[in-house]
Amino acid sequence: MTAAKSRRQALILAELNGSPSLRIAELAARMQVSTETIRRDLDEMTGQGLLSRTYGGAVRTLSTEPNVTERHSLLVAERERIGRVAADLVKAGNVLMIGSGSTTVHTARRIAAITKNITVITHSFGVATVLAINPTIKILMLPGDYHATEGATVGVQTVTFLSSFYADFAILGASGLTGEGPTDALIEAGAVYAAMTQRAATTVIVADHSKFDRIFPARYAGWREIGHLVTDRPLSEGLSRSIVPKGVDVVVA
Repeated sequence: MTAAKSRRQALILAELNGSPSLRIAELAARMQVSTETIRRDLDEMTGQGLLSRTYGGAVRTLSTEPNVTERHSLLVAERERIGRVAADLVKAGNVLMIGSGSTTVHTARRIAAITKNITVITHSFGVATVLAINPTIKILMLPGDYHATEGATVGVQTVTFLSSFYADFAILGASGLTGEGPTDALIEAGAVYAAMTQRAATTVIVADHSKFDRIFPARYAGWREIGHLVTDRPLSEGLSRSIVPKGVDVVVA
Protein backbone atom coordinates (compact mmCIF):
# COMPACT_ATOMS: atom_id res chain seq x y z
CA MET A 1 0.00 0.00 0.00
CA THR A 2 1.35 3.41 -0.91
CA ALA A 3 1.81 6.08 1.75
CA ALA A 4 -0.86 8.25 0.10
CA LYS A 5 -3.39 5.42 0.12
CA SER A 6 -2.57 4.54 3.72
CA ARG A 7 -3.11 8.15 4.84
CA ARG A 8 -6.33 8.39 2.84
CA GLN A 9 -7.79 5.23 4.33
CA ALA A 10 -6.79 6.31 7.84
CA LEU A 11 -8.64 9.58 7.23
CA ILE A 12 -11.72 7.69 6.05
CA LEU A 13 -11.79 5.68 9.29
CA ALA A 14 -11.28 8.86 11.31
CA GLU A 15 -14.23 10.45 9.51
CA LEU A 16 -16.40 7.42 10.32
CA ASN A 17 -15.57 7.82 14.02
CA GLY A 18 -17.46 11.12 14.06
CA SER A 19 -20.14 10.51 11.45
CA PRO A 20 -22.60 7.62 11.14
CA SER A 21 -22.15 7.38 7.36
CA LEU A 22 -20.06 8.87 4.56
CA ARG A 23 -20.84 9.68 0.94
CA ILE A 24 -18.35 8.92 -1.83
CA ALA A 25 -18.74 12.34 -3.46
CA GLU A 26 -18.12 14.13 -0.17
CA LEU A 27 -15.00 12.07 0.56
CA ALA A 28 -13.61 12.60 -2.93
CA ALA A 29 -14.07 16.36 -2.67
CA ARG A 30 -12.59 16.51 0.82
CA MET A 31 -9.52 14.47 -0.12
CA GLN A 32 -9.18 15.94 -3.60
CA VAL A 33 -9.18 12.61 -5.40
CA SER A 34 -11.58 11.02 -7.89
CA THR A 35 -14.73 9.20 -6.86
CA GLU A 36 -13.27 6.05 -8.46
CA THR A 37 -10.29 6.24 -6.10
CA ILE A 38 -12.60 6.49 -3.10
CA ARG A 39 -14.71 3.58 -4.38
CA ARG A 40 -11.58 1.42 -4.62
CA ASP A 41 -10.57 2.45 -1.09
CA LEU A 42 -14.00 1.59 0.30
CA ASP A 43 -14.09 -1.76 -1.50
CA GLU A 44 -10.66 -2.63 -0.15
CA MET A 45 -11.55 -1.56 3.40
CA THR A 46 -14.80 -3.52 3.23
CA GLY A 47 -12.77 -6.61 2.34
CA GLN A 48 -10.65 -5.99 5.43
CA GLY A 49 -13.77 -5.75 7.63
CA LEU A 50 -13.14 -2.11 8.52
CA LEU A 51 -16.41 -0.77 7.15
CA SER A 52 -19.51 -1.70 5.15
CA ARG A 53 -20.23 -0.35 1.69
CA THR A 54 -23.61 1.23 1.07
CA TYR A 55 -25.14 2.61 -2.08
CA GLY A 56 -23.07 5.73 -2.70
CA GLY A 57 -21.02 5.54 0.47
CA ALA A 58 -20.01 3.57 3.56
CA VAL A 59 -20.88 3.00 7.22
CA ARG A 60 -18.99 1.42 10.08
CA THR A 61 -19.32 -2.33 10.27
CA LEU A 62 -21.90 -3.70 12.68
CA SER A 63 -20.42 -4.02 16.20
CA THR A 64 -17.49 -1.74 15.31
CA GLU A 65 -17.06 1.35 17.46
CA PRO A 66 -14.02 3.33 18.63
CA ASN A 67 -12.85 2.45 22.13
CA VAL A 68 -13.91 4.71 24.97
CA THR A 69 -10.61 6.63 24.98
CA GLU A 70 -11.00 7.51 21.28
CA ARG A 71 -14.64 8.49 21.80
CA HIS A 72 -13.68 11.04 24.46
CA SER A 73 -12.07 13.18 21.73
CA LEU A 74 -15.12 13.17 19.43
CA LEU A 75 -18.02 15.65 19.46
CA VAL A 76 -16.86 17.06 22.79
CA ALA A 77 -18.95 20.26 22.70
CA GLU A 78 -22.10 18.33 21.77
CA ARG A 79 -21.58 15.81 24.56
CA GLU A 80 -20.93 18.54 27.09
CA ARG A 81 -24.26 20.16 26.18
CA ILE A 82 -26.04 16.83 26.53
CA GLY A 83 -24.37 16.28 29.91
CA ARG A 84 -25.50 19.66 31.22
CA VAL A 85 -29.13 19.02 30.31
CA ALA A 86 -29.17 15.45 31.65
CA ALA A 87 -27.53 16.48 34.92
CA ASP A 88 -30.33 18.96 35.60
CA LEU A 89 -32.72 16.00 36.02
CA VAL A 90 -30.84 14.82 39.11
CA LYS A 91 -31.83 16.07 42.58
CA ALA A 92 -30.18 15.83 45.99
CA GLY A 93 -30.82 12.48 47.62
CA ASN A 94 -31.27 10.60 44.36
CA VAL A 95 -29.78 7.18 43.71
CA LEU A 96 -28.36 6.83 40.21
CA MET A 97 -27.07 4.01 38.06
CA ILE A 98 -24.67 5.27 35.37
CA GLY A 99 -23.39 3.18 32.49
CA SER A 100 -20.04 3.36 30.73
CA GLY A 101 -19.21 5.53 27.73
CA SER A 102 -17.94 8.97 26.83
CA THR A 103 -21.24 10.88 27.01
CA THR A 104 -22.05 9.39 30.40
CA VAL A 105 -18.65 10.58 31.66
CA HIS A 106 -19.46 14.12 30.48
CA THR A 107 -22.81 13.83 32.28
CA ALA A 108 -21.19 12.52 35.46
CA ARG A 109 -18.68 15.38 35.45
CA ARG A 110 -21.54 17.87 35.33
CA ILE A 111 -23.44 16.02 38.05
CA ALA A 112 -20.37 16.21 40.29
CA ALA A 113 -20.20 19.97 39.75
CA ILE A 114 -23.82 20.84 40.58
CA THR A 115 -25.29 18.07 42.77
CA LYS A 116 -24.79 17.05 46.40
CA ASN A 117 -25.65 14.07 48.57
CA ILE A 118 -26.43 11.47 45.93
CA THR A 119 -25.47 7.81 45.56
CA VAL A 120 -24.14 6.53 42.24
CA ILE A 121 -23.90 2.86 41.30
CA THR A 122 -21.63 2.40 38.29
CA HIS A 123 -19.44 -0.10 36.47
CA SER A 124 -17.45 2.64 34.71
CA PHE A 125 -14.07 3.69 36.10
CA GLY A 126 -14.26 6.92 34.08
CA VAL A 127 -17.59 7.82 35.66
CA ALA A 128 -16.30 7.01 39.15
CA THR A 129 -13.17 9.11 38.60
CA VAL A 130 -14.99 12.30 37.60
CA LEU A 131 -17.56 11.90 40.39
CA ALA A 132 -14.82 11.51 43.00
CA ILE A 133 -14.10 15.27 43.01
CA ASN A 134 -17.34 15.74 44.94
CA PRO A 135 -17.00 14.34 48.49
CA THR A 136 -20.78 14.36 49.04
CA ILE A 137 -21.31 11.73 46.34
CA LYS A 138 -21.22 8.11 47.47
CA ILE A 139 -19.89 5.86 44.70
CA LEU A 140 -20.56 2.13 44.59
CA MET A 141 -18.43 0.26 42.03
CA LEU A 142 -19.92 -2.86 40.50
CA PRO A 143 -17.82 -6.06 40.47
CA GLY A 144 -17.13 -8.06 37.34
CA ASP A 145 -14.66 -8.73 34.55
CA TYR A 146 -12.72 -5.62 33.55
CA HIS A 147 -13.21 -4.72 29.88
CA ALA A 148 -10.16 -2.62 29.03
CA THR A 149 -11.39 -0.90 25.84
CA GLU A 150 -14.61 0.16 27.61
CA GLY A 151 -13.00 1.01 30.94
CA ALA A 152 -15.76 -0.82 32.79
CA THR A 153 -16.70 -4.06 34.49
CA VAL A 154 -19.08 -6.44 32.70
CA GLY A 155 -20.31 -10.00 33.02
CA VAL A 156 -22.53 -12.18 35.17
CA GLN A 157 -21.22 -10.78 38.48
CA THR A 158 -21.99 -7.24 37.38
CA VAL A 159 -25.54 -8.02 36.31
CA THR A 160 -26.26 -10.18 39.37
CA PHE A 161 -24.98 -7.52 41.77
CA LEU A 162 -27.36 -4.95 40.25
CA SER A 163 -30.36 -7.08 41.20
CA SER A 164 -29.87 -6.05 44.85
CA PHE A 165 -30.48 -2.36 44.17
CA TYR A 166 -33.06 0.14 42.97
CA ALA A 167 -32.36 3.62 41.58
CA ASP A 168 -34.26 6.79 40.77
CA PHE A 169 -32.47 7.13 37.44
CA ALA A 170 -30.37 5.00 35.11
CA ILE A 171 -28.26 7.25 32.87
CA LEU A 172 -27.04 5.31 29.85
CA GLY A 173 -25.27 5.93 26.58
CA ALA A 174 -25.73 4.05 23.31
CA SER A 175 -23.71 3.09 20.26
CA GLY A 176 -26.79 3.45 18.08
CA LEU A 177 -30.44 4.51 18.20
CA THR A 178 -32.96 2.53 16.15
CA GLY A 179 -36.72 2.54 15.88
CA GLU A 180 -36.82 -0.43 18.25
CA GLY A 181 -34.59 1.06 20.94
CA PRO A 182 -31.04 2.00 21.92
CA THR A 183 -28.32 -0.48 20.93
CA ASP A 184 -24.73 -1.08 21.95
CA ALA A 185 -21.71 -2.43 20.11
CA LEU A 186 -20.54 -4.41 23.13
CA ILE A 187 -22.92 -7.25 23.97
CA GLU A 188 -21.57 -7.58 27.52
CA ALA A 189 -22.13 -3.88 28.22
CA GLY A 190 -25.62 -4.13 26.75
CA ALA A 191 -26.48 -6.76 29.35
CA VAL A 192 -25.41 -4.38 32.13
CA TYR A 193 -27.46 -1.52 30.64
CA ALA A 194 -30.51 -3.78 30.36
CA ALA A 195 -30.20 -4.67 34.05
CA MET A 196 -29.85 -1.00 35.01
CA THR A 197 -32.96 -0.15 33.01
CA GLN A 198 -34.94 -2.80 34.86
CA ARG A 199 -33.77 -1.60 38.29
CA ALA A 200 -34.38 2.14 37.79
CA ALA A 201 -37.61 4.09 38.08
CA THR A 202 -36.65 6.22 35.05
CA THR A 203 -34.06 5.64 32.34
CA VAL A 204 -32.30 8.53 30.61
CA ILE A 205 -30.48 7.93 27.33
CA VAL A 206 -27.70 10.41 26.52
CA ALA A 207 -26.61 10.12 22.88
CA ASP A 208 -25.46 12.55 20.19
CA HIS A 209 -26.69 12.74 16.59
CA SER A 210 -23.96 10.43 15.24
CA LYS A 211 -25.92 7.56 16.86
CA PHE A 212 -29.13 8.22 14.89
CA ASP A 213 -30.34 5.28 12.79
CA ARG A 214 -27.29 3.16 13.62
CA ILE A 215 -27.79 -0.46 14.62
CA PHE A 216 -25.50 -2.59 16.78
CA PRO A 217 -25.86 -6.15 18.12
CA ALA A 218 -27.17 -5.48 21.64
CA ARG A 219 -30.60 -3.84 21.89
CA TYR A 220 -30.83 -3.36 25.63
CA ALA A 221 -34.25 -1.67 25.95
CA GLY A 222 -37.38 -0.75 24.03
CA TRP A 223 -38.47 2.88 23.83
CA ARG A 224 -41.45 2.28 26.14
CA GLU A 225 -38.90 1.57 28.88
CA ILE A 226 -37.14 4.92 28.36
CA GLY A 227 -38.22 8.12 30.11
CA HIS A 228 -35.92 10.69 28.51
CA LEU A 229 -33.65 10.93 25.47
CA VAL A 230 -31.19 13.83 25.62
CA THR A 231 -29.42 14.54 22.34
CA ASP A 232 -27.87 17.45 20.45
CA ARG A 233 -29.95 17.62 17.25
CA PRO A 234 -33.57 17.01 16.28
CA LEU A 235 -34.29 13.36 15.56
CA SER A 236 -34.39 12.03 12.02
CA GLU A 237 -37.91 11.64 10.67
CA GLY A 238 -37.85 7.87 11.00
CA LEU A 239 -36.61 7.92 14.59
CA SER A 240 -39.12 10.57 15.57
CA ARG A 241 -42.00 8.45 14.24
CA SER A 242 -40.80 5.50 16.32
CA ILE A 243 -39.78 7.25 19.53
CA VAL A 244 -42.22 10.10 20.18
CA PRO A 245 -45.41 7.95 20.22
CA LYS A 246 -43.82 5.75 22.89
CA GLY A 247 -43.98 8.63 25.38
CA VAL A 248 -40.26 9.38 25.49
CA ASP A 249 -39.38 12.94 26.52
CA VAL A 250 -36.95 13.97 23.76
CA VAL A 251 -34.79 16.96 24.74
CA VAL A 252 -32.44 18.64 22.25
CA ALA A 253 -29.51 20.22 24.10
